[in-house]
Amino acid sequence: VQLQASGGGLVQAGGSLRLSCAASVRTFDRYAGGWFRQEPGKEREFVAAIGRATTSVYYADSVKGRFTISRDNAKKTVYLQMDSLKPEDTAVYYCAARSVIMTYTPRSSSEYDYWGRGTLVTVSS
Repeated sequence: VQLQASGGGLVQAGGSLRLSCAASVRTFDRYAGGWFRQEPGKEREFVAAIGRATTSVYYADSVKGRFTISRDNAKKTVYLQMDSLKPEDTAVYYCAARSVIMTYTPRSSSEYDYWGRGTLVTVSS
């Protein structure tokens, strides 16, 4: 499984960006998807995750109410809509995927098997 993340860039505080993560798999509906981010010198942190069911979504407290994760199985893509961006959201964002059973939605980086290369998001103040 290969994941290709895109959509990062430079945006002013208060602005929006949408990240996309396209998967090269035959069928995507068996996979849960997640977004993580990492600042230089810091550990990778959980941002959001979505299970096989679109109702199974989880967010880090720091992004709750501002970010929205979604998926399109036909396009084999997971999205992260980021609104009301803050300078502290600046990081490299990574998408991840894992084949799961039923409604299980992993939220730890160690639980994911496949990773994209990352896309840089820079929020200026």
